[in-house]
Amino acid sequence: MQNKITKKISTTLSFFIALPLLASCSGNYTFESNVKADSAKEYFSASKVKVFKDETEFMSSFQYVGLVEGDDCQKEPHLAPPDDVNARTQARQAAFKQQANAVIFTSCVDIETKHCVAQVVCYGKAYRLGAPHEPIEQ
Repeated sequence: MQNKITKKISTTLSFFIALPLLASCSGNYTFESNVKADSAKEYFSASKVKVFKDETEFMSSFQYVGLVEGDDCQKEPHLAPPDDVNARTQARQAAFKQQANAVIFTSCVDIETKHCVAQVVCYGKAYRLGAPHEPIEQ
């Protein structure tokens, strides 16, 4: 009987000794980042703009918003070459800033410039699509 009591006291004592150690592990830590909320919103804005081949794919009412463009520049010879995907992403971000939710790309072209080793620019038309079979709210 004495052995059981000693074991129970030892277990309880171990628990109370370990408790402050465990509690100290759950301190109030802070996290700092150089990413601002507005930057993250802008970065992910392209995902809110859907790419279509032409207007016949629209299954709703639509309104033409304007032209958009995006580019990707290879600044140094040892860096990655320009990519259509990056240029299109920039164009989709520009479309989002114009409150568009759809874009149709008309072309991507390689251009020569003094500021880049190589550069690609993609052009597109931005649209605001409404819900299927409903007019667009102005």
